[in-house]
Amino acid sequence: MAMEFWRSAIAFLLLLFMHAAHSFYLPGVAPQDFEKGDELKVKVNKLTSIKTQLPYSYYSLPFCQPKKIVDSTENLGEVLRGDRIENAPYSFKMREAQMCNILCRVTLDAKTAKAFKEKIDDEYRVNMILDNLPLVVPIERVDQGSPAVVYQLGYHVGLKGQYEGSKEQKFFMHNHLAFTVRYHRDVETDAARIVGFEVKPYSVKHEYDGEWSEKTRLTTCDPHKKRLVVSSATPQEVEQKKEIIFTYDVDFQASVF
Repeated sequence: MAMEFWRSAIAFLLLLFMHAAHSFYLPGVAPQDFEKGDELKVKVNKLTSIKTQLPYSYYSLPFCQPKKIVDSTENLGEVLRGDRIENAPYSFKMREAQMCNILCRVTLDAKTAKAFKEKIDDEYRVNMILDNLPLVVPIERVDQGSPAVVYQLGYHVGLKGQYEGSKEQKFFMHNHLAFTVRYHRDVETDAARIVGFEVKPYSVKHEYDGEWSEKTRLTTCDPHKKRLVVSSATPQEVEQKKEIIFTYDVDFQASVF
């Protein structure tokens, strides 16, 4: 109760300050400098939907998990927005590209399949954060005859559709994430700051030879054979007893901004 009181009091004072000064600095959101190879901590935020307006914790769904889930809310701005920020199992190294990393393998039961289907049906989006920047999905469109890119916060948990020649509606999981981290490098120090965090989600039914083990190499996503995920032509269906393998790529692109 005491904590809630102080949070309310601080929020009220900040609103007064905003009214007087029109802007304020939120502690903990200043950008950081990273050297090549530095660990980058990806965090997951709440699942959101404009259809239901009801947020859920990221780990309310059976996504891949780190060994220990830790609440990572670090600054007042995150508290005031009602964010639910937690650590993630993704492993990034600054300016070191990665391809076809296997995150985990999950076999759905009736309960987990139903949970994923409900969130897909309600158009829930997954929100993540890297160095206090939100994850966005770039979408190319033609605006007044010229190509343009717009950005959407977070990516959809999955999508609905039909197999070719069938009218039955199915649910498909976005289980492969192609991340792009944009950065600005200081030419004198070689340190860099992150200026963008993007993702392109794909649904792909991963395949592999033999029995599953820690050394399993996917045949659908193998950097050694230059076989990367570039489309959702063979999507991963969400259904009881279905095996889902979660994977990701990380690319780093220099930015002049």
